[in-house]
Amino acid sequence: MAEDYGRKWDRCLADTGVKTVIGLGVGFMFSVLFFKRRTWPTALGSGMGLGMGYANCQHDFRALHLVHGAVVKVSSTGKICG
Repeated sequence: MAEDYGRKWDRCLADTGVKTVIGLGVGFMFSVLFFKRRTWPTALGSGMGLGMGYANCQHDFRALHLVHGAVVKVSSTGKICG
């Protein structure tokens, strides 16, 4: 059980970090190319990335019975098969 939470936290932090950095990069590009080097596109992009990562984390931790990356087969008797 604790191992599952550890995996979820690892996936959560990695996903949030990647989304934040990508949002920061996209915001920086828009800032340089379109908005005469203003700072608000960079802040907006990183905030959106952080928010998307946070929303994904909430979904992961609220869905306790979700199995990630595996197909679960249920037999006709209702038991889970391998």
